[in-house]
Amino acid sequence: QGNRTTPSYVGFTDTERLIGDAAKNQTAMNPLNTVFEAKRLIGRKFDDATVQSDMKHWPFKVVSKGGKPTIEVQYKGETKTFMPEEISSMVLTKMKETAEAYLSKEVKNAVITVPAYFNDSQRQATKDAGAISGLNVLRIINEPTAAAIAYGLDKKGKKEQNILIFDLGGGTFDVSLLTIDDGIFEVKATAGDTHLGGEDFDSRLVSYCVQEFKRKNRKDPSGNPRALRRLRTACERAKRTLSSAAQTTIEVDALFEGVDFLLSVTRAKFEELCSDLFRGTLDPVDRCLRDSKMGKGQVNEIVMVGGSTRIPKVHSLLQEFFGGKALNFSINPDEAVAYGAAVQAAILTGDESSQTQDLLLL
Repeated sequence: QGNRTTPSYVGFTDTERLIGDAAKNQTAMNPLNTVFEAKRLIGRKFDDATVQSDMKHWPFKVVSKGGKPTIEVQYKGETKTFMPEEISSMVLTKMKETAEAYLSKEVKNAVITVPAYFNDSQRQATKDAGAISGLNVLRIINEPTAAAIAYGLDKKGKKEQNILIFDLGGGTFDVSLLTIDDGIFEVKATAGDTHLGGEDFDSRLVSYCVQEFKRKNRKDPSGNPRALRRLRTACERAKRTLSSAAQTTIEVDALFEGVDFLLSVTRAKFEELCSDLFRGTLDPVDRCLRDSKMGKGQVNEIVMVGGSTRIPKVHSLLQEFFGGKALNFSINPDEAVAYGAAVQAAILTGDESSQTQDLLLL
């Protein structure tokens, strides 16, 4: 659809299977049969505490099959069950086809990235997802390592370097501390919050808008899912705008019981609504440093990953924490991990073309 990233969504309908944007766009109409966040299930057991708590947030059904979580949906009029790695493989197959269409040739090999905290079972299940898609998985690499490779940090001199990767995405927050010594990466510590990200910032704006709507109109839209969904879409757009503008307007026509909604929001107001969440992102940074027995001054590079790192306040808080140190932010934060994986893939397949040589110099 012309977007540079594809959401990991799979939707099942009476007539077809949808993947990516097409699946995500029909979530509201088809919540029980639209599967997302399979990454939270892959390689885990059904009775895993995190699986049990995540299940509470999902509209789709997860059942136990031989102790493993399987996803149950209605597809073409029948009840179907899928393993998490099967769902992931559907997304990978779509990516493989997208790449093949762009390159006009077959794509067989892949480098796949995973969170640094993934255990062997989660890594193996991810590899299996690749195999189901018909991909030869050359290597599974850690997401923070890929981001560091994207910035060519493994090429910066011979002496040991300490690198902090700050990855704030749509739904998760991961901080990793890596050391690179002569091109060899080692993960020293990981911390974060498996349920913090852009969607939480959207939620704060939504709550504020609902409160304002109630105050002005003496009507409460909070029990109406469609109104909330339209409001959330407008709030997400406003959040993005506020990363570059000092103020914006949130507008939804006939939001609830025919009443239009119109509200001006400043960047300062948004920062106030999310201040505890923004400030809280520094705790895992602190934890990583403590776990690695490292002082702030020993961090050589800080790398920003994930769309939510575009928020200016997140930047300034982190920069302040490190005493004004510059942050690595020149590569699109949504794409840095994939970019690093591509560089790694080029090296593994012996593609010493001028292009990858240039990439390594970036």
